[in-house]
Amino acid sequence: MDGLPLLPLRRRIAPTLSLLFLSPLIAEVLSGSTRLRALFVFPIELCVWGGGALLIRHAVRRFNLGVAAMLVLALALAMAEETVIQQSSLAPLVIMLKGEVYARAFGVNYLYLLWALVYESVYVVFVPICLVELIFPGRRDRVWMGKLGVGVTMFFFAIGSLLAWFAWTHVARVKVFHQPAFVPPAATEVVALAIIAALITLAFTTLRGKPIRARHVAPPAARLLAVLGTFWSVLWYGLVVIAFGIAPSLPPAIPMSAGLLIAAAMLYLLPSWITSTGWTPRHAFCLVVASVCGLMAVSFVGFQGPPTADLYFKAVANVLAVVGLGVLGWRLRRERQRAGNRDAGS
Repeated sequence: MDGLPLLPLRRRIAPTLSLLFLSPLIAEVLSGSTRLRALFVFPIELCVWGGGALLIRHAVRRFNLGVAAMLVLALALAMAEETVIQQSSLAPLVIMLKGEVYARAFGVNYLYLLWALVYESVYVVFVPICLVELIFPGRRDRVWMGKLGVGVTMFFFAIGSLLAWFAWTHVARVKVFHQPAFVPPAATEVVALAIIAALITLAFTTLRGKPIRARHVAPPAARLLAVLGTFWSVLWYGLVVIAFGIAPSLPPAIPMSAGLLIAAAMLYLLPSWITSTGWTPRHAFCLVVASVCGLMAVSFVGFQGPPTADLYFKAVANVLAVVGLGVLGWRLRRERQRAGNRDAGS
């Protein structure tokens, strides 16, 4: 085994279940993407998003892959979701804010695809893993699943993926959005599968144990990271609104170029910041909390019209999330103070 030894079962259950739950909770429920009336799909999201995040985290710790490889595996998971499982980036979008098709070419909603790849990589994989490892700092570098756990997770990931595919492409599109069932061209699926395979290969070979850059870059101050996390989450939500065609006269090349620059900057800087000796739990906490809170706040824009049960549900869920993050911040601060007192007394 390349990573540290497997933890005893009693110390693996809590972080494993936490990541399984937090991954779809953050990406789908707190953002308002999965609303109260659609909460019955949450078990499927647990299998796909929670299971996917667990498998990626296991691979990173088991084979000592590193942060850069984790981000690339997250991109592979997002690519699978968008082109193979739910195929949302291939089928014509069911939301067109101004009634016009926007940023679609060669059978791909390319601006939406860019948004989804980064959003899902961050909020399904990166943020939940960082958050759970902050909650369980003593188990951060350890493996949480054995062979049986990996096998069970893979099984439910496959079942969940099949259910997600059928529920979206043949039920939701047809009965809720009154669109025809979608079947992508075989050639498109072959290309998508080849890209997913290439990303996985890249993570396990070239990027294994390495940051994107050869040298580490000192991270910004924790408070500045909080500002950047908030700004990014709001900006990225704006990108999906543009992808839904809110400004059909805007040339797609403009938001596409801006989005690519932001995504490249994240892949370029995050691994080096995190692997730097200057990176602390406070940095991780500020970045995670700001990204989640920014997402929760800006996503209220998606609730138009009079208040509904969906809106109240999101508000309550967001408040509970803020309370939970506040408790975690208080605990981390107490631990930092105790560590400082020990250092001063030694």
